[in-house]
Amino acid sequence: MIDHVTTQSGLRVVLGVTGGIAAYKAAELVRRLRDGGAEVRVVMTEGAQRFITPLTFQALSGHPVRTSLWDDAAEAAMGHIELARWAEQVLVAPASADFLARLVHGSANDLLTTLCLATSAPVAVAPAMNQQMWAHAATQENVERLRGRGVAVLGPASGGQACGEFGPGRLLEATELVAALADLRRQGPLRGRRILVSAGPTYEDIDPVRYLANRSSGRMGFAVAAAARAAGAEVTLVAGPVSLATPVGVQRIDVRSAAQMREAVLAHADRADAYVAAAAVADYRPAELATHKIKKSAAARALDLVPTSDILAELGQRAQRPLLVGFAAETDEVLRYAREKLVRKGLDLVAANRVGVQGQGFESEDNELTLVDATSERALGRGSKHELAQALVTEIASRLAQRPGA
Repeated sequence: MIDHVTTQSGLRVVLGVTGGIAAYKAAELVRRLRDGGAEVRVVMTEGAQRFITPLTFQALSGHPVRTSLWDDAAEAAMGHIELARWAEQVLVAPASADFLARLVHGSANDLLTTLCLATSAPVAVAPAMNQQMWAHAATQENVERLRGRGVAVLGPASGGQACGEFGPGRLLEATELVAALADLRRQGPLRGRRILVSAGPTYEDIDPVRYLANRSSGRMGFAVAAAARAAGAEVTLVAGPVSLATPVGVQRIDVRSAAQMREAVLAHADRADAYVAAAAVADYRPAELATHKIKKSAAARALDLVPTSDILAELGQRAQRPLLVGFAAETDEVLRYAREKLVRKGLDLVAANRVGVQGQGFESEDNELTLVDATSERALGRGSKHELAQALVTEIASRLAQRPGA
């Protein structure tokens, strides 16, 4: 985390704090930003002052806190414009549903919204609200409109909430927000690119109790998503049933079955520059789904299986398609099967790895990859999935840069 923190050195941050129970976390955020060398000025809405006092932020930031557009002393010299010009980064954390709605509509009815309109600095928001409020269509539409205007949306995280409910809507922790700001400021090779990643297994239901699955943990795909985001890309992650935290700044779509994964991937593939298919999608599903639990008996039972849709092959047949990167997890003749997959599905690149080996592949922190394309093979060697993901993302960035129209 130190690398992320130190990248804030000298950065002038205006931190906006809106009304919500998560406002107390902004105090830790000020401290973390200052530990990294940032200079912080805090602007609080009227609602925020109901949860935490301006004096707390003044003590932590070392500067007076601005709370009103009608502060006679500050506004005598057009203080809100001066503050807007001073900022190199505006971060609103927590950002309430009300604030997001007002920002979308260009309201300037308090100091914080006025400042956001008046600044030329990049603006980032870290939403925090009840999970039902976050899921509401109006909030989701507002978030998408803000993203379309270049506002960075950081989080939210998922978990227990002060209201007693559980779900997405928690403010990211201070260390996560500092890391996310560092990512935003890093000029990575994928800045301006959209990367689609699929990860984890799929579950193909047999009956309401049982399902077919595989041993994929999702770690490789999640590592690729995190590396692509760190390289500056806008990342969408389609995740099968896994217990992994969403990488900071990544949009996550949870699915269960191969059919659901296909639907989610195809819905986002048209706007993606590259699709990294790291998911271990089931090859077969039960021909029929039993509506009731199948009871055990002494008799043998056959399970009739039918093939699932081949997502990569379907995309490979399109005239207009993203750069396609597949994974070949094999137990033997790894490179031969990888090259066959490359040709059969019309892929640009295959990351081949041997599974069934102690300490690498499925359910492991490490892996060993070889990149295979139409004319060559390049061994990345063995390493952590995080290290290999970074190497793969570097390769993807290089290939995208060489594409016509890049």
